[in-house]
Amino acid sequence: MSKPRKFIAALSSAVLLTGLLAGCGGGSSNSESSPSASGGSEPSSSAPASDSQEKVTLSLLIDNNQDSVNIAKALVDAFQAQNPNIAIETETRPGGGEGDNFVKTRLSTGDMNDIFFYNSGSLMQALNPEQNMLDLTNEPFQANVFDSFKQTVTINGKVFGAPMTSSIGGGWFYNKKVYADLGLAVPKTWAELMANNDKIKAAGITPIIGTYKDTWTSQLIVLADYYNVQAQAQSFAADYTANKAKYATTPAALRSFEKLEQTVGYYNKDFLATTYDAGMKMLAEGKGAHYPMLTFAIPAIAQNNPDQIGDIGFFAQPGDSADSNGLTVWMPGAVYIYKNTEHADEAKKFIAFIASVEGMATVAKVSTPVGPYVVKDAAIPDTVPQVVKDMLPYFDNGTTAPALEFVSPVKGPSLEQITVEVGSGQRKAKDAAALYDKDVEKQAKQLGLAGW
Repeated sequence: MSKPRKFIAALSSAVLLTGLLAGCGGGSSNSESSPSASGGSEPSSSAPASDSQEKVTLSLLIDNNQDSVNIAKALVDAFQAQNPNIAIETETRPGGGEGDNFVKTRLSTGDMNDIFFYNSGSLMQALNPEQNMLDLTNEPFQANVFDSFKQTVTINGKVFGAPMTSSIGGGWFYNKKVYADLGLAVPKTWAELMANNDKIKAAGITPIIGTYKDTWTSQLIVLADYYNVQAQAQSFAADYTANKAKYATTPAALRSFEKLEQTVGYYNKDFLATTYDAGMKMLAEGKGAHYPMLTFAIPAIAQNNPDQIGDIGFFAQPGDSADSNGLTVWMPGAVYIYKNTEHADEAKKFIAFIASVEGMATVAKVSTPVGPYVVKDAAIPDTVPQVVKDMLPYFDNGTTAPALEFVSPVKGPSLEQITVEVGSGQRKAKDAAALYDKDVEKQAKQLGLAGW
């Protein structure tokens, strides 16, 4: 694909692909502990089933990308080794819009697999979970799942999914060598970040890498600011979905566009012609000091610039107060159980295994995490680059929030064009916010949302 997926299907789907995108969309998301059996109140999945039990076969539907295939195989093999009387047969489906239609068709015809991997957040909501998915709210394993994730698979107070991979952070990569050479500290406020940009610019280095040739990258500053929006306007997602709040008239939300406007003049001169791939190279080589981006970019940097991956750090997009500093997260994809499965108990056992410390350790063996896991005590491997570990304090401190697209289905199709205009100085923040508010109306009406 020419760009790592367009943001609602991309960043949420990207999360499903975890280390590849490879997604957008993951606070990103975890603490560290050694791989072991799941802890807490979660039921043990490690005891082999009795030989006297009748063998049950479950069907699992997954995306056909290689990362999902690898993850599914690892999980199935590990689970079946402990539960020999439960067989799991895997079926693949296409990705993108074709895959979405495939899932919706299966559900509408009553021919869905027992278990299926799919997006969390707004795309999940479009599947009519109460009609099509098994309610997992009271399953013991949910005690070990982060609340920040659970809200992205919850409808009307019912939790329908469990996480299957790592989170993705949305914020700012920075070159640690540039910071060290100029004596800069990681900023905790937007004003501190802009002061750093001034010092970097004075030193003859590009302060902010712009890659607007790939227009989707222009959205990051606005989207990664959602933690700060929610910190000041806690009901914004619900009010925005119900057409009771707007970007242009909610000061905390308007601030996201204002921050983007304030970056004008700090980009590389050719930012309108620079690609995402070229931007990552600039960052690794220290030709640019900052790159607003999702952490799904880490594997590509590690592959293309292995000698420089240790020079890259990451921090959350700052707000206007150091007392409120947190990370916007693109949450992992989820695993669900079809409501009409004939083997609910066995399917729940598999889900419990996935959403455990052992399950996440199994995933880590075949898919390098690009953020923390959203299962308590599930560790990211010590071998991941430090830039991934830079996200841990936000999770340890409980200062994360899902990106807006995970808690509201309202996202206009023209955001990336609007943010290109703002970032290039062609449109002011207030006008851009009002234009975006108008942009979302058609989509909200198509979704049949109340209040529109």
